[in-house]
Amino acid sequence: MTHVVLLGDSIFDNGAYVRRGEPDVVKQVQAKLPQGWTATLRAVDGAVATGVLSQLSRLPSEASHLVVSAGGNDALRSSGILREEARSVAAVIGRFAAVQDEFARSYRAMLDAVLERRLPTAVCTIYDARFPDPQEQRLVVTALSIFNDVITREAFARRLPLIDLRLICDEPDDYANPIEPSAKGGDKIASVIAQVVAGNTIFPRSQVYAR
Repeated sequence: MTHVVLLGDSIFDNGAYVRRGEPDVVKQVQAKLPQGWTATLRAVDGAVATGVLSQLSRLPSEASHLVVSAGGNDALRSSGILREEARSVAAVIGRFAAVQDEFARSYRAMLDAVLERRLPTAVCTIYDARFPDPQEQRLVVTALSIFNDVITREAFARRLPLIDLRLICDEPDDYANPIEPSAKGGDKIASVIAQVVAGNTIFPRSQVYAR
């Protein structure tokens, strides 16, 4: 039996943000998996990367595949840096470097714990979000690159499949609000998750999935 477990944050736990009557991501994943396969949600809206540790304690005993989407809330917690004053470009880069170092430590510790389960695992990047103000959007995408650099490096270093949400949720209506996926965006995410787990039982090497 194949049992896919979704870990992380509201990219997967988006039921509160889709329109009434529309499915959330875990229901969309379930609908796209082969008959007899199961999808379970353990991701929690608002969770940071280290929050995945508590989710691991509630894994179904028959879990066979793990998919992790974490880091967006870590970035959100650090977003105040975008409004701080600085006297030089070097000072700005130094602050971003400190944020990146802290996230890298948290993300590595989380992935270590996930991989201790010895189950096929895929990880997701943080998508670009959709803010109505073009200048804010530009700043956010640039700032998110320091978090996505950590995620991609860790995925490739550990030979994990990488689901690049930046390339999947690439249209305005993929978002229910600036930072949460809509039912349309969730459907696109679910399609790629199903593709990853249905096509790979061992995940022997890194591969980027974009559609």
